[in-house]
Amino acid sequence: MIVRQFLHTDPVGISYLLGCGGRASGAVIDPVGDIGPYIRSAEKPGMRILYVIDTHIHADHISAGRALADATGAEYVLSEKANVGLPFKAVRDGNELELGNVVLKVLHTPGHTPEHICLLVTDRTRAQEPWFVVTGHTLMVGDLGRTELAVSAEEGAKDLFRSIQRLKALPDYLGIMPGAYAGSVCGRSLSGNPSSTIGFEKQFNKAFRIETESEFVAFMTKDIPPAPPQAAELRAINSGVLATA
Repeated sequence: MIVRQFLHTDPVGISYLLGCGGRASGAVIDPVGDIGPYIRSAEKPGMRILYVIDTHIHADHISAGRALADATGAEYVLSEKANVGLPFKAVRDGNELELGNVVLKVLHTPGHTPEHICLLVTDRTRAQEPWFVVTGHTLMVGDLGRTELAVSAEEGAKDLFRSIQRLKALPDYLGIMPGAYAGSVCGRSLSGNPSSTIGFEKQFNKAFRIETESEFVAFMTKDIPPAPPQAAELRAINSGVLATA
């Protein structure tokens, strides 16, 4: 399997290209900014971009997902829970996207936003068991995603608590590939490390360690930092409700 991680600094975030090379298929997850680097990175190993996936409707930047899908002929993928005014391939919890020997299994993980999904990644040339999970802004290294950008902070926190129980049930050895790192406005205690494991986060991620819903909601709704500038406007643009200038 080919995995390329793109670390962005303005805005701070992480995108991914993954799949099979040699005229096989791939996917780009949470693209930001110029679409050229994704296209060139796919061309080098002979990968055809089959899917462009946004893990959620972003509120800290304008997604490049639709533009990249249009440029490559790929399908633009969002959760079926996404309330958007643009065409997309809707996926639901448990759906699988096949990329040659690579399989992406959709996990619906609301909390950061109601439509958020994670992607459980298996490389069948290595094993039939998952290798890592692309977690977007649900579980990041050192923290979890803020919960008030699309619903109330309390409602989002309750959803997120249920979602992280699913992630905690995954094997400790499983890698996590998050959607942000230190400097992002979408978390409070983010590490500069752009990857981790489920087991490490169980041990050292304060929010992820909390076992009761009431304590979790109190923790997530306390001392919430200012929202990203123009968060509502950016979500509207990424939803196709508001046109870009």
